[in-house]
Amino acid sequence: MNEIVRYVQVELRKFYEKYGRDFPWRYTTDPYGIMVAEFMLQRTKAEQVSPIYKKFIEKYPDVFKLSSARPEDIQNILFSLGLHWRLHHFIDAAKYIVNKFDGKFPSKREDLMQIPGIGDYVAGAILVVAFGKSEYVVDSNIARFINRFFGLLQKGEIRRNKRIKVLSKEIFSCNNPKEILFSLLDFTALICTPQKPKCDTCQLKNNCKHYQKKQVNNMVCGPANSLKAFGFLALAMLGATNKRICGSFRSPKPPAVASHIRNTLSEIARRQIKLPTESRG
Repeated sequence: MNEIVRYVQVELRKFYEKYGRDFPWRYTTDPYGIMVAEFMLQRTKAEQVSPIYKKFIEKYPDVFKLSSARPEDIQNILFSLGLHWRLHHFIDAAKYIVNKFDGKFPSKREDLMQIPGIGDYVAGAILVVAFGKSEYVVDSNIARFINRFFGLLQKGEIRRNKRIKVLSKEIFSCNNPKEILFSLLDFTALICTPQKPKCDTCQLKNNCKHYQKKQVNNMVCGPANSLKAFGFLALAMLGATNKRICGSFRSPKPPAVASHIRNTLSEIARRQIKLPTESRG
């Protein structure tokens, strides 16, 4: 297994042990319960869903009960979540499973995605949580994490990106993949958020490409102390590859260092000088 993927798995488990959130649907491996939860969680905060989920499962504990439910009764339960526009998914999905699969959930992605209301993400969640399969699970939050951490620089509808799906499957290729899913969902809700991610407190930051890029940007554009540090790095690189440029800077006097660094970096930025590379014969 890729060492960096293994690192992600280990650190996510550590995060979940300390900061994992507690929701009722995380205590079941019943695909029906997972489907119901995912239907409710679309565009709705998990904390709001929790009490409604419990009430719903008590009234409709399986697909058979749900398939015979009256739409108005479902609407009364879901009203506070504002999910009236998805009302038909609950009943239609239950009826399809009863009629097509005799009330048993299939264990293949293509079959799950034939069920009304179940898309690629929900199918993946069911496969991982209910069946313990090492399958990719990608929503906008998981896609954002993968895109940032691995430095993919993808834009647009990235949750459909093939590279992100491949890396997602690698991340979920482990024992107890449902724990990785729950930890990723919590991590992206609490740390790797869409706006203003909490990079400084992130325990994966040392290997995160997004964080590394931010640090370089801060060194170039940040305060004087960061600029000095970047200057030493730049001069060291130049000195190692072109002694003529840094020959006079072998033994600088301390008072002249900061000024020399600033002038060097300013000249690099102004003229867009490319750092010389070692020639090979």
